[in-house]
Amino acid sequence: MEFTAKTVEEAVNEALKTLGVERENVTVEVKEEPVKGLFGRLKGKAVVEVNVIETPKEEKKEEAGCAESGEKTLEFVKELLGLMGIEAECRLTENDSNTVITLNSDDSSALIGRRGEILDAVQTLAGAVLNIGNKVYKKVVVDCENYRDKREETLVRLAHKLEEKATDMRREVILEPMSPFERRIIHTALSESETVTTRSDGKEPNRYVVIVPNDKDENARPYNAARNARGGRDHERDRRDRGGRNGGRNNRGGMRGGNGRRSGFTEEKRKPSGFGTYLGNSLKDNK
Repeated sequence: MEFTAKTVEEAVNEALKTLGVERENVTVEVKEEPVKGLFGRLKGKAVVEVNVIETPKEEKKEEAGCAESGEKTLEFVKELLGLMGIEAECRLTENDSNTVITLNSDDSSALIGRRGEILDAVQTLAGAVLNIGNKVYKKVVVDCENYRDKREETLVRLAHKLEEKATDMRREVILEPMSPFERRIIHTALSESETVTTRSDGKEPNRYVVIVPNDKDENARPYNAARNARGGRDHERDRRDRGGRNGGRNNRGGMRGGNGRRSGFTEEKRKPSGFGTYLGNSLKDNK
């Protein structure tokens, strides 16, 4: 199609506006250009021929199929949340590599679950639905109230904290089981560390990250960070290494001897109980 204007640029812009396309989607051939006259004034008109570049039918079909898949996936997520009894506003955003479904709900805690377990499950199912019949895998991200970014920040902080712990103790540090997405965050956060390396051990769904110090003590047991956080064996062992409970006293008030047993004395004798005989206190003493 031919378009006429005072300048070539104006003619091309008029063509793009009329055809409703971007500059990279057309070919432009200049038929006539205005000529500069006396005092730099332009004489004549600019005439250009602009043609739309045809997109191959197969490519158009693929793009339409991707858009349709995204909408189907969104509908699937809505139906799934309905079956779960969760009301949520769902929004779809797509680009060449990712499909993002953003959820907003008054019941966000139930939707996210413990450390994102529910959200991860919804994301896995959504990814399976989107990629049915696709030649190229497309990533699906299901997010709620910016949980993904917040969780990533938390994991990065945790990674650097345990990096220091592994280096100080010269022991491997075992993290709790995580999803592939979360393990990748830990690996990436410590990928440029000069003091530790990381690896993944175990089998799904209990696969976990291990942080390994470069100068590891080969005779030292691995430190289980998850168990320690729950007050498990590693936690008790660390307390003993620091001198035991209460700076060397056990929880019954006795002093630990060199063999780890309590000595026969306490700081203060027990007072008689008001309930009959107690540890040698006679009934007479309790009257």
